[in-house]
Amino acid sequence: MTTADTPSAPFTELVDLASRLLGAGVVATNEDTFADAENLLVAKPAEFRPHTFGHKGQIMDGWESKRRRGVSADQPHPTEEDHDWAIVRLGAAGVVRGVVVDTAHFTGNYPESASVEAASVPGHPSPEELREAEWSTIVPRTGLKGDTVHEFAVADGTRYTHVRLAIFPDGGVARLRVHGEVLPDPRELDGLTFDLAAQEYGGVAEAASDRYFSSPHNLNAPGRASVMGDGWETRRRRDKANDWVRIALAGGGEVLAAEVDTSCFVANAPGWADLVGFDASTGADPADGEWFELLPRTRLQPDTRHRFRLAAGRPVTHVRVNVYPDGGLARLRLTGRLSEAGRAALALRWFNALPAAEAVAALTGSGLTGAEAAALTAARPAADPAAAATVVRSLLGN
Repeated sequence: MTTADTPSAPFTELVDLASRLLGAGVVATNEDTFADAENLLVAKPAEFRPHTFGHKGQIMDGWESKRRRGVSADQPHPTEEDHDWAIVRLGAAGVVRGVVVDTAHFTGNYPESASVEAASVPGHPSPEELREAEWSTIVPRTGLKGDTVHEFAVADGTRYTHVRLAIFPDGGVARLRVHGEVLPDPRELDGLTFDLAAQEYGGVAEAASDRYFSSPHNLNAPGRASVMGDGWETRRRRDKANDWVRIALAGGGEVLAAEVDTSCFVANAPGWADLVGFDASTGADPADGEWFELLPRTRLQPDTRHRFRLAAGRPVTHVRVNVYPDGGLARLRLTGRLSEAGRAALALRWFNALPAAEAVAALTGSGLTGAEAAALTAARPAADPAAAATVVRSLLGN
């Protein structure tokens, strides 16, 4: 649990898989009479305006269910009749590393406890199909406090597409955050060019020289920046150094084009920028390895989308944007294609993180027999070179 005076858990630096910017949504809930469940996913912190009443009472910036009557809240085995719930489709499927359940401004009407379950349901399931899915508990039922940010680390390496928040017996939750690592289906990306740095495909701004005014995670967020605060901005430098952000790409590949966007930065855009790349597929550490040039130092204009074609060449797993001397960028886009090593690595990561039944189905759907698929799934993680080659060839061909 955290307050304004205590630091957040490390997992909160990871992408919020339940962000509406990525396409998340509340697809079903059993009860939201007082306040809509969709409020759980609002990007900004919850607000409270006292004495603002609607037809159903005080207007709350969160999800709030009506009061339950006649059911004990301490039954050993929860049923649908003893608690309220909301199912969230993650904006990007991935491995959940932590969940935040925030009861901000709910003081006399917060739930006594809550739990979080997760499921992997490929495709575009209906609410009815989700209700019948196999759910795994990632946050066991835990007591809550009012007006508090509750942070729960998750130790589960499975790739999930949906989460279900259950509150006992009823009450209100302001916000739900599901932080983790995006893990896309490699079959959907194979053979395509796409933004290798994008959050929605697994790109992560994993290090930065400075984040004084705003987060480097904004650089590879979906969509265009609408205001200066939607980008990454550093403090003013008074030395001879420069600022930078290092991005781990969705997978190893060739970067064919870059967009360095200074939109909304009118008086505080960097004067120049360059791009350098690093290939960590050899086992080298990008923190102290040798980087090579992708885009030479280039003059930037304020409030401008700068587009550059890059020479295809050495594959990269990481890209660092250097800005000179300081300032702000709205977005960085790195259009490219996965290398053979990059597509194989992504396919194995995805396969190893799937629930067992889904992994078997993926392989049998690609032409393997049930016995072959079951044997490869049982042997995960696929570390043996021959087995790994079979998995990749089955999933992606070639």
